[in-house]
Amino acid sequence: MDDSEPKGRVLIIAGSDSGGGAGIQADIKSVTAMGGYAATAITAITVQNTLGVSAIHPIPLDIIKGQIEAVLSDIGADVIKTGMLGTSEIVALVADCLESCDPPIPLVLDPVMVATSGDMLVDDGAQAAIRDRLLPLATLITPNIPEAEKLTGLEIEDISGQLEAANRLIEMGARAALVKGGHLEGPAVTDVLVSTRGMELFDRPRLPGRNTHGTGCTLASAIAGLLADGASQHDAVRRAGDYLHEAIARAPGFGAGHGPVNHAWVTRP
Repeated sequence: MDDSEPKGRVLIIAGSDSGGGAGIQADIKSVTAMGGYAATAITAITVQNTLGVSAIHPIPLDIIKGQIEAVLSDIGADVIKTGMLGTSEIVALVADCLESCDPPIPLVLDPVMVATSGDMLVDDGAQAAIRDRLLPLATLITPNIPEAEKLTGLEIEDISGQLEAANRLIEMGARAALVKGGHLEGPAVTDVLVSTRGMELFDRPRLPGRNTHGTGCTLASAIAGLLADGASQHDAVRRAGDYLHEAIARAPGFGAGHGPVNHAWVTRP
C-alpha cells in the first residue's frame, strides 16, 4: 500500500471514562467497529459511571505531547479525533501538535464540554481555546446543541437554528459542521451537516430510554474511523449515524443512570 493511501489509522486525543461508555473507551470501540485502527493520547483520567463524574485527573502536558509524538512518529494517522481536552493548556498543546503536522492530518473535532450526566468536563478557558485554536483546524466539528450554542453564542430551538449554527461554525473556520439534534424535542432526531456539498439532513426515529451515555464520542469516532478508511464525508456521517442508532437500540441496559450503548453489535454474528 502506498503511504498516501488511507490505512484506517485514527489517533484519538481524549479523556478516559472508567465506566467504559464514553471517552477513550467508546472511541476505541467505535473505530474498531468501523474497521479502523485506534491509537490514543489520553488527556485525563475521570472517575465516573452511568450516574456521573466524581473526579478528574488531568495528565501532565509533557506526557500528552509524548503520546501524540510517539504515535505519529511511528504508526502515523490518517485522521485525528479529539474529545475531552479539559483545560486551555491542553487545548493549546494539541493545537500546536496539529499545526506542526506536515502534511496536515484531517481533524474530527468533538468539542466535548458537558457529560451526558450534566457534569462539566472543561473549564471556561478550554471552551474559548477550543473555539479559537482548534475550530479553525477542524475538517469536521460535531457539536450537540448545548456545545453549538456555547461555541456560536446562538440559541438553537429547531432545525433552522441548527443550520444557522453550522453555518456560523464554518464562518469561524471549520471546513464542515455536523450539528446534532438529540437535545431537541420531537419524534425524530435530525442532524444537520453543512459542508462544501451544501446542507444535508440526516433523520432517524427517536429511540426511547436512558441509554445515551457516550453517544457523542461514539458518533465522532465512528465518523473518524470511516474517514480514515477512505469514505467520503457524507458517507461517513450517514454510516456512523446508522451505526450509533442501532447501538442505542441494542444498549445492554447497564447501570442505574445514563447507560452505555452497544458498540460491539456490528461484530456479532
